[in-house]
Amino acid sequence: MAALGASLALLVWFVFLIFVSVWKRIYSSWKLPPGPFPLPIVGNIFDLDLKNIPKSYAKLAKEYGPVFTVYIGSKHIVVLHGYEVVKEALLDLKNEFAGRADIPVFEAHQDFGIIFNNSETWKDTRRFTLTVLRDYGMGKKSNEERILRESQFLLEILRKTNSQPFDPTFVLGGAPLNVIYNILFHDRLDYSDKRCQKLLHLYNENFYLLSTPWIQIYNNIGSYLRYLPGSHRTLYKNISEAKQYVSERVKEHQELLDLNDPQDLTDCLLIQMEKDKKNQKNGFDLENVTVTVADLLFAGTETTSTTLRYGLLLLLKYPEVEEKLHEEIDRVIGSERMPSMKDKVNMPYTDAVVHEILRFINLVPSNLPHVMNQDMQFRGYFLPKGTTVYPTLTSVMLDSKEFPNPEQFDPGHFLNENGKFKYSDYFKAFSAGKRVCVGEGLARMELFLFMIIILQHFNLKSLVSPEKIDTSPITIGFGSVPPIYKLCLLPRSEM
Repeated sequence: MAALGASLALLVWFVFLIFVSVWKRIYSSWKLPPGPFPLPIVGNIFDLDLKNIPKSYAKLAKEYGPVFTVYIGSKHIVVLHGYEVVKEALLDLKNEFAGRADIPVFEAHQDFGIIFNNSETWKDTRRFTLTVLRDYGMGKKSNEERILRESQFLLEILRKTNSQPFDPTFVLGGAPLNVIYNILFHDRLDYSDKRCQKLLHLYNENFYLLSTPWIQIYNNIGSYLRYLPGSHRTLYKNISEAKQYVSERVKEHQELLDLNDPQDLTDCLLIQMEKDKKNQKNGFDLENVTVTVADLLFAGTETTSTTLRYGLLLLLKYPEVEEKLHEEIDRVIGSERMPSMKDKVNMPYTDAVVHEILRFINLVPSNLPHVMNQDMQFRGYFLPKGTTVYPTLTSVMLDSKEFPNPEQFDPGHFLNENGKFKYSDYFKAFSAGKRVCVGEGLARMELFLFMIIILQHFNLKSLVSPEKIDTSPITIGFGSVPPIYKLCLLPRSEM
């Protein structure tokens, strides 16, 4: 009995310590924006739908306003909801909100590269990488040539489907993979190449797992859950494997490097590394080069691939939109010549459809997490250094004042009364400010050209009637993951 009593006392004492620790953190941040009352240990987990956190944020914003606080475990998160407050943070106060919060599953990339870097090297890494990307055609004709050249390989593999049903996931993915691969490595991979398929599967699985409820919890309280079984272990393994592949390619480039004749972006980063080493500058080293390349390869592949796949599903759901696209493509380009970015000015409907796909699917709905690198007053609230902030893109892209019936897919959201393309400042598919996607220009070009090229040569055929097609994401978290589906591509020359 004495042993039982001692054990019970220890248990009570342990629970009491946890309780005190949690509440110390809560009361130490009493100047934070308002929010739902957090429970000890679990915080506001029961106030959030972990299968659709952006929807929960929208609900909480109605009650607590555009700036509010939620807790996942004992970690406080400040959410910015709505165009005005997101714009103020990302554009008006872009330096203050430029920090990147830790994402535990990406610890292999942490404090290196571009996306997950919050170290002092981040600004120089991003600045130099953007310069090199522009030199290698970011938004310029050389990238257009890359895309059009790769489109011939894409068309070849699409024709081989022979009008039979197929899952487009790992077919469409090969095209954007090879475009960014050429920029990075001055090379391409055959779609059937094991390395190509392996990378596509790794990236696809990672994007899905990152968006599941378990990883939403893990990325906020990972230190407590690290050694438990779960999908975070798969993510760690996948991210490490993809990084190792890039590391091997970088080392191959290093062995063959000609300091006076760079062939690709990787060569340029390695040359800059040698300059930094010579000048004893804390900038590029081999790890930073590797992670920068790995960031670009992942982001440049998976986001565009998923958007293309989701876009075709929406066209299957709305065949009247596909029909209008065919009409504009036939009128402006025809069936013989390749499209060009110069055609964009004469193709307002196609431009509007691409924008509406990006708006509607809302690929990264909550945005990547930012962090306050300094104490700051914001809209009357105190945001202490280290606070994680989510400037939610959903709240901007689904704004009902700017986009009537925002939950409805409608290219008219980007067309004026005369059928001309209508720009919207609420379109923030690539975020904004200091952390805006470095590949925005390339992604826009790829989506416009690849979409036209596919529809120039094929009619889309669904296996079910349009009204039975469900375009709802299968999970929403880090990203909005489209459902798995099959379609048929019918050559237009035979129609």
